[in-house]
Amino acid sequence: MINGQLEVWIREKISSFISGSDNSLGKWNDEPAWAEPIVGFSRGADPLYLFFKQDIGDFYKLPHEFMQSEYGNDYDPADLTVVSWVLPQTEATKADHRKESYFPSERWARSRIIGEQVNDKLRKYFVNSLKEEGYETVAPMLSSIWSRAFSEKYGFASNWSERHAAYVSGLGTFGLSDGLITSRGKAMRTGSVIVNAVIAPTVRPYENHNEYCLFITEGTCGKCVERCPLGAITEKGHNKVLCQKYLNMTKQYVSRHYNFDGYGCGLCQTGVPCESGIPKKIRK
Repeated sequence: MINGQLEVWIREKISSFISGSDNSLGKWNDEPAWAEPIVGFSRGADPLYLFFKQDIGDFYKLPHEFMQSEYGNDYDPADLTVVSWVLPQTEATKADHRKESYFPSERWARSRIIGEQVNDKLRKYFVNSLKEEGYETVAPMLSSIWSRAFSEKYGFASNWSERHAAYVSGLGTFGLSDGLITSRGKAMRTGSVIVNAVIAPTVRPYENHNEYCLFITEGTCGKCVERCPLGAITEKGHNKVLCQKYLNMTKQYVSRHYNFDGYGCGLCQTGVPCESGIPKKIRK
């Protein structure tokens, strides 16, 4: 396939998977876990990836390092493309979760656990589909070298970030809570694969990594601060330690009330102006 055809094929493959039976919360007549996805592309040689390695920590892996680990070959980063997707929460999940103020709704908890299993199935399906077409590819989150890490600057981290890949691929910018605000909102999850093919990168319609956050750019909003049940989000940003503490607290609640092993929060992703899209600026 020539590059333009490959881009169209990729978008259709991701969309068709989410339209299929694998996209299920496992309840309510196999209600979908995710709404229609959006897809973006970035160059393996995009300088932002090297910046992440320098800024987050040397443990951060570059696209060509994941490919080298998977296939044992040397790759020119300029020959690689990162394919990133956003899986928006459904209207039903957002409506349920919007009503909550302390513990996750069942739909949200299911999307966090079962929905991420769907995301993993999409990663595997997409990798296999690309290989069948003759392309070498790897999903960083499924790679044997993916690992959690600790950043001296940012605390809890890992050697690949799906949200950062989405940012580089033109899909959104970060908010006060560290969530990614996309054209479909902040209530979503992301995924990515790296492929040995050159595809035109998606134009980033922003100049700043916080451009879509009303609080950071103009000092208004701050609704995510109000929504956080444990005070992990303040005007100073996101406290990852407190956030993780709260997530651990929800495990017992989810088990007792929803009868499956899971957890979740995401209260800062609903009931806020950036829940389902890019919020409109208040100040001109």
